[in-house]
Amino acid sequence: MIKNIICMAIAFAGLHINAQSIERQVIGSAGTTLSNGTVSLDFTVGELAVTTITDGTTTLTQGFHQETIILSILVDPIAFLQGALLNNGGGNLMRDDLRSSVLSTTSPYSDNLTCVASVFNAGGTSGIGVANDDIVDWVFVELRDGDDNTSVIASQSALLQRDGNIVGTDGVSNLKFNTAPNNYYIVVKHQSHLGIMTADKIALSNTLATVDFTDSANQITFGTDAQTTFGVPTGVVAMWAGDTNSDGRLNYSGTFSDVSPVRSQVFNDPNNSIFGGPPTATYPSVGYFATDLNMDGVTVYSGTNSDVLNIRSNIFNNPSNSVFGGPPTATYIFTQQLPEGAN
Repeated sequence: MIKNIICMAIAFAGLHINAQSIERQVIGSAGTTLSNGTVSLDFTVGELAVTTITDGTTTLTQGFHQETIILSILVDPIAFLQGALLNNGGGNLMRDDLRSSVLSTTSPYSDNLTCVASVFNAGGTSGIGVANDDIVDWVFVELRDGDDNTSVIASQSALLQRDGNIVGTDGVSNLKFNTAPNNYYIVVKHQSHLGIMTADKIALSNTLATVDFTDSANQITFGTDAQTTFGVPTGVVAMWAGDTNSDGRLNYSGTFSDVSPVRSQVFNDPNNSIFGGPPTATYPSVGYFATDLNMDGVTVYSGTNSDVLNIRSNIFNNPSNSVFGGPPTATYIFTQQLPEGAN
């Protein structure tokens, strides 16, 4: 017995001296042979991965180790755009004029996400959905660090339905973010409306969390007068319209006035000419533009349906526009109520 042990020790010692290292490999569940040209190792079929358990933070897999598993966190933001609620005929559904005319299948935001054109069909891709779910416009959603509400952890373009639900690019699915379950502040932005954020951080995980910005009786929005009740149905609040230059400010009269982009859009429209003459102030510029504040697919500078009137109304009807209790002023600038202020 002692001789056998000594022989084995010598054999292993010899193997150690002359051995070549074998690169670490992931062993397949169907069996694998690894070789460095001198030594071969055979692995038979082992236990398959039969169960994966997660609490949203920690993941345990019974069986072979699996590659990194990315867990999506789910969120269901609900928000209204004031522009799409103006003159909507009553009720709590936004108008979807853009969808049926000029809405782009490419997001206007930095990630340039796209959707298929059929998502903009009445009733969605299948054509059999409910009108509440018809698409109004693109929005941009951010998740911000629960310990620092100026730090963006994840973001994506998304689609806004008539009833305020914000969904993925297929027009129906809840928003998914491939980031760790944690506490986050939720931000919603739109190209012609002032952005909003939750006042409190929200626990997000792979269990869907609904975040409703629209209830006037239970406002969850960060800041002062961050949303408006002006011109919208009773009982709801909506994001302020009027930020035509997307600088995070609402400004009627002054250096950075949101009126100027409206005028430029109309006067620079290549079709704004009658028989080759000069452009006119009343010309309706058709297209998908941030200057279209009532979101009817047309930018109007002067006239009954002027988008400029929406800017003026929102400045003079902003509750914050008062100096020592005096009357509102035309030069007042209202900044979106996000921690970083204007973009």
